[in-house]
Amino acid sequence: MKFSYFPRSAKLTTLLLIVTVNLCFRRTTSQSVDNKAKQCDFPAIFNFGDSNSDTGGLTALYGQAHPPNGETFFGGSAGRFCDGRLIIDFLAGSLGLPYLNAYLSSVGSNFSHGVNFATAGSTVRPQNTTRTQSGYSPISLDVQFAEFSEFRTISQVVRNKGGVFEGLLPKEDYFASALYTFDIGQNDLTAGYKLNMTTEQVKAYVPDVVTQLAKVIRGVYAQGGRTFWIHNTGPVGCLAYMLDVYPLTAAQINKFGCAIPFNEAAQYYNAKLKEIVDQLRKDLPLAAFTYVDVYSIKYTLITHAKELGFEEPLVACCGHGGKYNFNNAMRCGSTKIVHGKDIVIAKSCKNPSVKVIWDGIHYTEAANKWIFDQIVNNVSYLDPPVSFKRACHIFGHL
Repeated sequence: MKFSYFPRSAKLTTLLLIVTVNLCFRRTTSQSVDNKAKQCDFPAIFNFGDSNSDTGGLTALYGQAHPPNGETFFGGSAGRFCDGRLIIDFLAGSLGLPYLNAYLSSVGSNFSHGVNFATAGSTVRPQNTTRTQSGYSPISLDVQFAEFSEFRTISQVVRNKGGVFEGLLPKEDYFASALYTFDIGQNDLTAGYKLNMTTEQVKAYVPDVVTQLAKVIRGVYAQGGRTFWIHNTGPVGCLAYMLDVYPLTAAQINKFGCAIPFNEAAQYYNAKLKEIVDQLRKDLPLAAFTYVDVYSIKYTLITHAKELGFEEPLVACCGHGGKYNFNNAMRCGSTKIVHGKDIVIAKSCKNPSVKVIWDGIHYTEAANKWIFDQIVNNVSYLDPPVSFKRACHIFGHL
């Protein structure tokens, strides 16, 4: 018989103490390294993504987002599918940089401190459908990379002509010292469900999605990019456009009202994305990579909305009818002819500042601000756990 010198309770206490000490050491170590590292001087941001970070790309192609989009901060449509600012706006502002202009916006744009290549509806993998058929943007990530490559070359040719161009385009050395941000992948998941795929079928193509994302990052690296800030995807199973459009059984809805299978697909995508980021660190040792766990931040906001000062986290602020104030055929800003006049039917709620979801798909400015604050103030959501103002340093895993 094997004897133990410690009772079970003592062993458990010892184990918990060891785990606690390790966690405290990790947090203290990361904070110590973070505090000692010099803040980075990011002169520009180059962003790739979808509607979560689109500041006017899609609307430059297909026309402005209808009012009340943009009402909270911009006083009108500003190319964003939100009542105000996005996470990328808060990030730029925190760095002392102007809000990013969309690459596709040709009127009044200033690209001296960066470019936004994101468009609403973008996917990592090109979709074999038109925008009219599926709603997805033709500006997939490979196209965004092609735009970046063209801009990388042509901007310097034009800037060297001097005059007004010198003040509208980035300096050559900005490309090496810029922050490269990626927030894309959500639409690749929903694309499968639109084709009536099961969650297992969606998960089956996820490795290819993250591989193609990594290919673009390698391409940016080959052109001088050295600091990469990569968001994972959020809990799509908590968004009205998924909950309202797709049939779900009661067993597939968790206690917070979110769809379990859709969130499972998002979590699987995030796990594979993290794996590919870890591999990129090994393959591209001269670059700094930060993986941002946006999923956990957004899920915390949704599941603890009341304690955080928000209301009805699954119900859209701007919309028309139904359990979630969402109608896929009459989205935010939709109008209807009534007695010869064009009347807005899908209106904004009275107080967007207490709502989490803006239009059933995207977050409100208030939610985006809260999410950004967590990114800034809680490095435990970052890997490595180092603040974004020090993201240019190569720490590895802490």
